[in-house]
Amino acid sequence: MLFQEYYTRLCYFAFQFTGDKDKARDIAQEAFVTYLAQQSKITPHPAAIKNFLYTTVKNACLNYLRHARVVEQYAAASSQSEADDTSIMLTMIRSEVMGEIYRALETLPEACRQVIRMGYLEGLKNLEIASKLSISINTVKTQKKRGLEMLKKRLNPEIFTLLFL
Repeated sequence: MLFQEYYTRLCYFAFQFTGDKDKARDIAQEAFVTYLAQQSKITPHPAAIKNFLYTTVKNACLNYLRHARVVEQYAAASSQSEADDTSIMLTMIRSEVMGEIYRALETLPEACRQVIRMGYLEGLKNLEIASKLSISINTVKTQKKRGLEMLKKRLNPEIFTLLFL
């Protein structure tokens, strides 16, 4: 009788918290199981039983919501951690590549090194390089070509490709 009288109400009550019909049904059923386990400790008055059932459902719903929030936070932190790991790995790779490029640049003649550094690492245009170094634009082009050919021989193909990215 108790189940028939309160089950639907408790399901609706739990659903208002959880938004999940199946979870609401489980919580309502569990409230009756808890009542049966603690029946000897509860006053047999209908109002006391009703209060016990509603309180049990409310507490179970709040526990469910807390648990769901913890799961969401863990998932968010876990995906953030994976993103952090990926960005750390990319930063390490980028550092290694740049180290190799700078090492190879140091082996170039001074004029080539300046033009390559200004053109590819600083992003300056040929005209800007020519005016800064007080040389002709054709000299800039020639130095770039010579420098790239030398770098191509000194760097692995993968690192050489990354120079342009």
